[in-house]
Amino acid sequence: MLRFSTAGESHGESLVALLSGMPAGIAVDEAFVNRELWRRQQGYGRGGRMRIETDTAHFLSGVRHGKTIGSPIAIAIENRDWKNWTQALPVGAGDPAKHKAVASPRPGHADLAGALKFDFPDARYVLERASARESTARVAAGAVAKQLLLTLGIDVASHVIRVGAAELERDANWEEIAALRTNDEVLLNCVDPDAEARMKSEVDAVLRTGDTVGGVFEVVVHGAPPGLGTCANWDERLDGLLAQAVMSLQAVKAVEIGRGVTAAESLGSEVHDAIGYAREAENGRHTRFTREHNNAGGVEGGISNGEDIVVRGYLKPISTLRRPLQSVRFDTREETKAAYERSDVCVVPAAGVAAEAMVALTVAKLALEKFGGDSLRELKRNYDGYVEQVAKY
Repeated sequence: MLRFSTAGESHGESLVALLSGMPAGIAVDEAFVNRELWRRQQGYGRGGRMRIETDTAHFLSGVRHGKTIGSPIAIAIENRDWKNWTQALPVGAGDPAKHKAVASPRPGHADLAGALKFDFPDARYVLERASARESTARVAAGAVAKQLLLTLGIDVASHVIRVGAAELERDANWEEIAALRTNDEVLLNCVDPDAEARMKSEVDAVLRTGDTVGGVFEVVVHGAPPGLGTCANWDERLDGLLAQAVMSLQAVKAVEIGRGVTAAESLGSEVHDAIGYAREAENGRHTRFTREHNNAGGVEGGISNGEDIVVRGYLKPISTLRRPLQSVRFDTREETKAAYERSDVCVVPAAGVAAEAMVALTVAKLALEKFGGDSLRELKRNYDGYVEQVAKY
């Protein structure tokens, strides 16, 4: 079983990703992993922290001579900002006078709920773990999962379809979305320059007013075969697992599979994807069954159906405002402004990259559960046999 977890605090010494269950023999390209980490740091509206950090993956275990060896993979990503926090967040007792308290909880953050849960006098430790900085470790683990999927011909990419009120007003094809990953000057990761310009104007507006802005990103899984996930048990459905994986990301407040939102206000005849059959498989398809549209987002009955898997995440505006909202002090309960710490204004492109990682980890987990294999050769043999089977159906 593929499992992963993360550790580390926003201003701690490093972040750590632990990934177990990867078959032996998967080639791990460290440059690819670091490129994914770089992509997460980009985007118009990012804050000062991204000018401090240069995220680089340091593999501690599980990879030797450039390939996985079947044992747990541990990856560390150094926090360069740690040098500024060594006395404020020491592992030992340290000097309490140098502690940097978060004295008033910030609306929209985990500050108040976390302080109540863990019985902390302020929100510093809650902030440190709840921060979206944690998603760095997810991206590192997801980059390894992506490399496993690529050996099966499955690819994962994302793009931004809305920032504030500015929206991409057409469908994007896979080639456009995948091409965004090669862009070295990331703005808002939108396939359409005119839509991206409108999105940039949304960010500029909140930059002037001290506010923040959210949006919508879309993750696409290309090349996945039918049969991932199952309708047999409620907690094994592909759409449910994808929703949980993407919803777990910081600031994501809603998840959509395919045209799920607009489907709720449409007629069935307008929503469900009519099925056809081609005598020959086309465009690298796994089966000869076809669909004119993909309103289902590649998932029917909790099972992948061979079309692109399409997942959208709806991201609320970042909760830390340069013009803080009303709050209350932890110690005196007196009204005050919420605490402020250096933050971003818009993170929709970065959230899309983090969601790619979560989707890749979910799809890789289901692929390994279905096809098994302790080595790449065994996995490929099982996978190729299944693909041959469904292609002949």
